[in-house]
Amino acid sequence: MNKNKVDGTLKQIKGSVKEALGKVTGNTSLEVEGVAEKTAGKVQEGVGKTQEKAKDIADKATGKD
Repeated sequence: MNKNKVDGTLKQIKGSVKEALGKVTGNTSLEVEGVAEKTAGKVQEGVGKTQEKAKDIADKATGKD
């Protein structure tokens, strides 16, 4: 697990909370902000996963299994 994966997951959670609060309170701005934050979190988590895959490939190529 790396920092991007962790931070991305946290952003997704925070975004989900904002989105839900926005829906409950009728605050469209907060809801949209939550959706955007969730999306950014998914992207960041994807970057983290890609970094891990690249490291695994590099480790195998150099014999660092």
